[in-house]
Amino acid sequence: MNEKNFEYLRDQVKYSGFGEGLENQLKENIKRQRPEFTLQHQANFGKDELNSSLHFKRSATTDMYFFNSYMASMKQEQATEKMNQTFYVGKDNNITLKEGYNLMSGRAVNKDLTNKEGKIYNAWLQMDFKQTDSTGNFKLKQFHENYGFKLENELSKHPIKELQNDQDKTKLMDSLQKGNRQAVTFVENGSEQRRYIEANPQFKSVTVYDTNMHRLGNKQSQEASQSKSKGQEQKTDKSLGSDDGKDHHSGKKAKKEKGMAIGQ
Repeated sequence: MNEKNFEYLRDQVKYSGFGEGLENQLKENIKRQRPEFTLQHQANFGKDELNSSLHFKRSATTDMYFFNSYMASMKQEQATEKMNQTFYVGKDNNITLKEGYNLMSGRAVNKDLTNKEGKIYNAWLQMDFKQTDSTGNFKLKQFHENYGFKLENELSKHPIKELQNDQDKTKLMDSLQKGNRQAVTFVENGSEQRRYIEANPQFKSVTVYDTNMHRLGNKQSQEASQSKSKGQEQKTDKSLGSDDGKDHHSGKKAKKEKGMAIGQ
């Protein structure tokens, strides 16, 4: 068995989001020297189930194997049928398991990609459920930097408490760029409300949901944006002569709640 090849594939599987649980199966299949083989992986994201078949193939000229692709089959909680999508694995432009789940869920993922000339560029990817390619895969739409969607600018339009702290803001943006639906705290009319948000680059906006995962309409979003300035004014008034200990306590509480975010 080619030990270096095994170690490379082991790490490739791990960092593609499939963990370390397939290591022994991978080694045994390489030892058998079959022309190709498939490993099975199962994961749950919330109440959604994602089963993946990882496809490996041996070189026609050497004893090296390659991790070529994985086919993900998702069964969402309220869906009647499973959805299948194949993600190809190579040197560049790979989609991890979690990114694949987020794409299949309809959310957008921000990636640094490499074009045919080898140049790196940044774009948001989102699955187009109206178009498939010759293999039956849903096509991926790309929204490049010049498309005009600026995540930070769109976030600033909402009264999101986590934006007031640089560390929380960075974590929030990183999570949204991975395609997660993220839990945040909205400060509305002086009170804090749990909300869930996701990036929506196609419409150059951020989609907002309530605690029941009902999408909030434009009117509610406008009201939330208007309440942002009011909340900032109240915070300024309150900070004059107030006890900082109380503010620190509320910040810890917000961070604790943030850990409940979906898909992190």
